[in-house]
Amino acid sequence: MFKSRAGVAAGAMLLATSLALAACSGSGSDSDKGSDAKTLTLWHYEGPTSAMGVAWNKAIELFKASHPGVEVKFEEKSFEQIQQNAQMILNSDSAPDILEYNKGNATAGLLSKQGLLTDLSDEASKRGWDKKLSSSLATTAKYDDDGIMGSGKTFGIPNYGEFVEVYYNQDMFAKYGLQVPTTLDEFVKVLDAFKAKGITPLSVGGAEYPAQQIFYELALSKADRSWVDDYQLYKNKVDFHDEQLTYGATTFADWVSKGYIAKNSAGIKAEDMGVAWEQAKFPILISGSWWYGRFASEVKNFKWGTFLFPGNKLHPGSSGNLWVVPEKSKAKSLAYDFIDITMQPEVQNLLGNSGGLPIAADPAAITDPKNKELIETFNKISSEDGLAFYPDWPAPGYYDVLVSGVQGLINGSKTPTAFLDEIAKPYNENLADIGK
Repeated sequence: MFKSRAGVAAGAMLLATSLALAACSGSGSDSDKGSDAKTLTLWHYEGPTSAMGVAWNKAIELFKASHPGVEVKFEEKSFEQIQQNAQMILNSDSAPDILEYNKGNATAGLLSKQGLLTDLSDEASKRGWDKKLSSSLATTAKYDDDGIMGSGKTFGIPNYGEFVEVYYNQDMFAKYGLQVPTTLDEFVKVLDAFKAKGITPLSVGGAEYPAQQIFYELALSKADRSWVDDYQLYKNKVDFHDEQLTYGATTFADWVSKGYIAKNSAGIKAEDMGVAWEQAKFPILISGSWWYGRFASEVKNFKWGTFLFPGNKLHPGSSGNLWVVPEKSKAKSLAYDFIDITMQPEVQNLLGNSGGLPIAADPAAITDPKNKELIETFNKISSEDGLAFYPDWPAPGYYDVLVSGVQGLINGSKTPTAFLDEIAKPYNENLADIGK
């Protein structure tokens, strides 16, 4: 999946409507609403050749077969369209009946807090969805009254996982006699080796989510689980000039100054970053497992592989995005049926065989060795409590703050200190808003 993790356009309206929305939360047992509906309007942002796109298309096919007479109105949206406009759309008569939505405090948590999402707790229990989610995956499905993930009611159902890894061009590594690095120091030596040959090592999308994930990987190289819990779950106050965030910001800026990251990447979108790597213009790309299926399908001109960010025990990652049912959905029971189908072995196995990370597949049904390796890697990270979520999750609108801040590090308009001050302000303002 080529995500464009971009939410401030609706800010003023949200402030005006938040009090009214607070009284509109669903009951959590509204399974009969829309039981006579003959149309299911569904949105998601997965490309048709991505693992999730292939699996969801199959789910739509199975849904139609099991619901004769029901029309499925599928609309593919971009991640940015949904990210930036979800609050306004879900509070209108234009709301779809079910959609894929980003997980975390700043997104699904915010919508749940505002009463825009249906409480799925009863359905999750009745249909057994909750039993298919490990504790780490269930973290992003549940939100408390403040919209903080990890506890409370179930407002979304994930049915795949994801994590950030390093994609590398094996042919280019072999050409220059380079080995897969196992430590950060070794990784830097690989970056130096490519730069010495006049090759910019990293394909980076600074205009969207990829660049901030590199910054986060660098911060995580100095972090432990308690630090992640402080940053993501507000367990303790975060010092934005601590060792972890300072290292992430200063090292990222250093990588730009050394030419590992091109200055023009500040304006590059995720899609263009991925295409450039597919065209062998760069040897390395650091991004999510959602690219895996598309790369497997489209890269024909060179051999490639993946490895985890060298030396890290914690990695950006989580459950996949959530299927959520808007409170204004006119076909809730149909939406629940669709979620159920995405959990079926046929869809989950297809997801795994297409390069995705299913949560309920039969391991014996995954036939491709590389796909098996991907799933095993994710399962290992998850079982070792190595999923550190994403840097933009803690506060509403934080994605755009991080995009702008990291762009400043790339183009040199911000120092690491100024960048950290910039990202600290909205984070701490959000804590004050929720009384933390």
